[in-house]
Amino acid sequence: MKAILVPFEESDVVDSVLGTAVLAAQRFGSYIEGVYVQPALPAIASADGFGVVTPAFVEKYEQEDRARISQAEQYFNDFMQARGVAGSEPSTPSDQASAVWQNVGPSDDYVGHRGRLFDLVVVGRPVHGATTPTMHTLEAALFETGRPILIAPPKALPTLGETAVIAWNGSTETARTIAFAMPFLKRAAKVVVSTVEDAMVPGPTGADVARHLARNGINATAADCVAGKRSLGEAMLEEAATHGADLIVKGAYTHSRLRQMIFGGATSHILAYSEIPVIMAH
Repeated sequence: MKAILVPFEESDVVDSVLGTAVLAAQRFGSYIEGVYVQPALPAIASADGFGVVTPAFVEKYEQEDRARISQAEQYFNDFMQARGVAGSEPSTPSDQASAVWQNVGPSDDYVGHRGRLFDLVVVGRPVHGATTPTMHTLEAALFETGRPILIAPPKALPTLGETAVIAWNGSTETARTIAFAMPFLKRAAKVVVSTVEDAMVPGPTGADVARHLARNGINATAADCVAGKRSLGEAMLEEAATHGADLIVKGAYTHSRLRQMIFGGATSHILAYSEIPVIMAH
């Protein structure tokens, strides 16, 4: 986890996103790259009341956008400096966290493309009633980078990865996420493989996973439960909290996104309600 990409979105949770990225970087001596995510032009353009995007309007918007990028860069740099994160990009591996802002200009494709060069992408959890962080940014990082994402909750926790709970359901997606999360798991003081029996798909048991982790030098325990009257997502979050988790490891969208949007699902619930950082992959 030596390189971390942080898409910067103006939102009430930006401090949590940056703080969570700093915790990860300090844990692994990582380089953080910050980049601005442009708000959607159609959403802003609709505010003029006419629904017509004229050249003058676009020019005005671009000027305002440059100002927003400059303000975001200053905020990012001030945040990192206040936490003792060096403002440089190392050319060789380092034990110290560092951070650099990249003025690449707004691009819808940047996060998905650039993220392929990073070990981890840190994004904010979408918050009900707020326009940012956006699911567009989260899903670009999740589906287009081929890398794991670390989803920051609305309020940052003081620690990250001391107690890791794996929300195991037997799936390929969660198995892949465990592989990505190995650096966190190997450094954790406590690892619990938590299985909600109602969520399982055909695959290895939680005890099997714990034995696999032991072969990698990770002292993990398995804990099984039933959802009962809880939804699967509720059960996973409550079990993680019971074990004192400051990191959840969870595969994303074992079932299709369309099915989860229509019928709900564990991934959708966790993306909507988790107060614990979640590392996900698909």
